[in-house]
Amino acid sequence: MDSAILIRKFKPEDSTALLQIIKNNTPEYFAVTEIEDYKTYLETEIQDYFVAVLEDKIIAGAGINYDREKQLAKISWDVVDIGFHKQGIGTLLLNHRLEIIATRKNIKSIIVRTSQHAYAFYEKNGFKLLERHKDYWAEGFDMYKMSYNKKLIEK
Repeated sequence: MDSAILIRKFKPEDSTALLQIIKNNTPEYFAVTEIEDYKTYLETEIQDYFVAVLEDKIIAGAGINYDREKQLAKISWDVVDIGFHKQGIGTLLLNHRLEIIATRKNIKSIIVRTSQHAYAFYEKNGFKLLERHKDYWAEGFDMYKMSYNKKLIEK
């Protein structure tokens, strides 16, 4: 993908563009009910969230949430606008977050909870399946819980 893509920290004014991105991916990749969940996440649950910008347009978003007690980082809410799928943007954002997590010595493990639609992407990028729950997010949207070996990214 074009090196003109900028990854930067989320700003509240990014919400409108990000909500449009998830809507553009519904119902193929996200259940309709997840739009409101994502809106709530953007308003109240963000810890580290990033957007990918191309030519002043937000084309993707992706986050990290932490459970410090469990020394756990959670890859969260990856959304790539429908016209930009399979162009390396998801990988760019994933690698950006893994680099950030690698610098956090208090984090011992990394997980992602995703659907059958993105499961292969995470598997290709080194995540291993831990468990699967049918119709978890909504009917027809299974949950795949996967883990990543943090030692793979530590220097």
